[in-house]
Amino acid sequence: MWDVVIGVVAALALAWLTLVAALLISRPRGGLLREAIRILPDTLRLIRRLAADGSLPRGVRVRLGLLLAYLALPFDLIPDFIPVLGYADDAIVVAAVLRGVARRAGRDAVRAHWPGSDEGFAALCRLTGLSR
Repeated sequence: MWDVVIGVVAALALAWLTLVAALLISRPRGGLLREAIRILPDTLRLIRRLAADGSLPRGVRVRLGLLLAYLALPFDLIPDFIPVLGYADDAIVVAAVLRGVARRAGRDAVRAHWPGSDEGFAALCRLTGLSR
């Protein structure tokens, strides 16, 4: 019995460490993480607007819906009480999903739904790799 419990706990710990490592690998480099955190409120509104746009491909809307569900969960991969990383994990996940979504949806669709400033959109373009 204890072997099973220890095995399950070890497997969960390994899965968690793998997810944290994936977050660290996919995080934006340089000052982009700081920019991602700064534009996070506008980015969340963008995600909601893009997810509601029926003209976008279904795969894009599904990814955005799953991202919104992840953000709504009451727990995180890295708890928020851990300084810096606790809040950065949400920004990293949002940035990673947005890279693929923005490239698939296109710059024009993202710009049409962007609720923030031009400087914020420029930061989003740098973060997602969209050409300005």
